[in-house]
Amino acid sequence: MWKKLFITIASALLFSCGNPPERNCKNFKTGTFSFTTIIDGEEKTTTFSRTVDTEIDYFEGHRDTSSVRWINDCEYILKNKSPKNKAEEKSIHIKILTTSDSSYTFEYNAIGDKRKFKGTAFKTH
Repeated sequence: MWKKLFITIASALLFSCGNPPERNCKNFKTGTFSFTTIIDGEEKTTTFSRTVDTEIDYFEGHRDTSSVRWINDCEYILKNKSPKNKAEEKSIHIKILTTSDSSYTFEYNAIGDKRKFKGTAFKTH
C-alpha cells in the first residue's frame, strides 16, 4: 500500500512541475524598450534605451541617464548619474524573471528596500 501511495504522489509531482520559464536574458541586455505601469491610478509609460553599461529613460518629457552594472546575465543594478533628490540617489536592483521573443518580466526594488515590484518591458528595437 505504501509503495502505491508513494508512486501516486511521485507521479503527481512529476506531472505538475511542467517546464521551467524561459530566460534568454542575453537577448535583452541592449536595445530600446517600453514599460507601462499604474501611478496614482493613471497608466504611465516609460521608454528606455540600454547599452551594456548605460540606460537612458524617457518619462513625461524628462530624460534620466543611469549607469548599468550587470551582476549576471539576468540581474543588474541601475544608478542614476544625476540624481535630483534623495529617492533618485538609491540604486535599483532589477532581476529578469522570464523572457519571451519580444518582452521580459522583471522584479525590481530600491537597494535596501524589502518591497519588490514586478513589471514587463517590451523590446521595441
